[in-house]
Amino acid sequence: MNFLRRRLSDSSFVANLPNGYMMDLQRPDNSTSSPVSPATERKHPQPPQPSHSSSTGTSIFSSISSAMKQTTQAAAGLIDHSASPTPPVAQKPKILLVIDDAHTDWAKYFQGKKVNGEFDIRVEQAEFSELNLAAYVTGGCMVDMQVMRNGTKVVRSFKPDFVLIRQHAYSMALGEDFRSLIIGLQYGGIHTVNSLYSIYNFCSKPWVFSQLIKIFNSLGPEKFPLVEQTFFPSHKQMLTTPNFPVVVKLGHAHAGMGKVKVENQHDFRDMASIVAMAKTYATSEPFIDSKYDIRIQKIGSNYKAYMRTSISGNWKANTGSAMLEQIAMTERYRLWADACAEMFGGLDICAVKAVHSKDGKDYIIEVMDSSMPLIGEHVEEDRQLIADLVVSKMTQLVITAGSTPSPLRPWPPQVQPASMKSQTGPQLGQLSQPRPPPQGGPRQPQGPQPPRTNAPPQQRLSPQGQQPQSPQSTSPQQQRSPGSPQQVRSATGSSPVQASKAGMFPPQQPRPPAQGRAPSQPSPTETSKQQATPHPHLNKSQSLTNTFSISESSQRGNANEDEAKAETIRNLRKSFASLFSD
Repeated sequence: MNFLRRRLSDSSFVANLPNGYMMDLQRPDNSTSSPVSPATERKHPQPPQPSHSSSTGTSIFSSISSAMKQTTQAAAGLIDHSASPTPPVAQKPKILLVIDDAHTDWAKYFQGKKVNGEFDIRVEQAEFSELNLAAYVTGGCMVDMQVMRNGTKVVRSFKPDFVLIRQHAYSMALGEDFRSLIIGLQYGGIHTVNSLYSIYNFCSKPWVFSQLIKIFNSLGPEKFPLVEQTFFPSHKQMLTTPNFPVVVKLGHAHAGMGKVKVENQHDFRDMASIVAMAKTYATSEPFIDSKYDIRIQKIGSNYKAYMRTSISGNWKANTGSAMLEQIAMTERYRLWADACAEMFGGLDICAVKAVHSKDGKDYIIEVMDSSMPLIGEHVEEDRQLIADLVVSKMTQLVITAGSTPSPLRPWPPQVQPASMKSQTGPQLGQLSQPRPPPQGGPRQPQGPQPPRTNAPPQQRLSPQGQQPQSPQSTSPQQQRSPGSPQQVRSATGSSPVQASKAGMFPPQQPRPPAQGRAPSQPSPTETSKQQATPHPHLNKSQSLTNTFSISESSQRGNANEDEAKAETIRNLRKSFASLFSD
């Protein structure tokens, strides 16, 4: 540094730089003189200006000093990088996949809505039969869509952020099984309404009915009147039923398909043969002479109740002509909807179907999920409620993703408390440093070693009783049992300080003898180590490195934390003073 200061202060050094190098530092800003070539400057040298040249060297030295200060602050993490304004980045829209038929245009219900007030929503709508996908462990789910729009085939590939399922994923009647797509969405970690777990469980009506039986056993027949139903895994168990007429339901179907009214035992045996040909399960339940059907639907926190009366005289109220009207929502109906909404981890959209018999009794026969059809005069309102529900779920997902870690985005580093540091400190020190032997034990033989001028930051611990005494060596921590974590922590925290002091102040006092042992004469190797003292101005960067390492190791102890901080500040001052001294 002294060489640079003397070199930059020399006027001949600045004047002889090629091509006017660094000459703009000597010219004032308002200078209008024409540029001079380097050859002309060499031919006609100007008289030296000591004051100006010295000021130039001083300014250059001050700029180097300020650059070093900024580098030191950046290394210490003291510079605030958040002050610089960042240009606004356009947010990518969130992709919403709606699985529904083409009769309902869901894009208009999400128009103008934003996720968390900042993300637009791009709606992609298709049916299950028009979709294909590939799911990956870390890449998410890539969906391929092939749809017909106004006679034109549209092919798209995208990664959906959210999915609204408004179609049945499985139906035996139509021979359409899309459960593999549900598995693919679950494999890709896609969030949906309703949840993929509940949708996959709803692919079997007897499985759903078993959940209704649990609610029936929990609430009782008065609060939750469930119809009496019998399950047959195959046709072999379909021998007879106690009462007739009964309604036999084959497999898994929707909209009244697969339901047959059986009047007597002979028809029941014929029905068993059809079940054998279908190779599926079947259920039977007593036929209820109904006066009307009841449907209670729940969309988020919105409840509606409807009454449907058959006009055509068909025993199936959902087949043929029927009259539909909205009725008042009672507490009993609300209890039914809330109880069914808790199954399979929670249903955001569900509907409970019941039958009101002519004798005035109600019987719950079925529960539907998000694929339920919307009925009544408030269909537009219900679709808007579903859209608002989806937006709220997407907003909740965005907020949760910003605060919850993922495999690709771990938690930010957090500062551990002092108690945790005191527990982890000795373990880190024991990984690279040997454990000191007990007090009074035999000294390990040491071979001749060359004088160390560039000592590494991690100094090796010598056995107990062979280290020079320091102000910290008389602390109560070293009075404890040997090999304890406190002693390892104290030795680890003091070794970098001793290494940094060894480059500036050679040891002149002999080592004290160990406890319980006579003082031994120093060996020739130790005498040569004391005589081989490095130059005070050499290896200053190593002393700075050791000084910064002591600031990290001193934080591991909690007993002499203030003393370690004071020692660190003193070492920093000494290192910077020796660095810039003449």
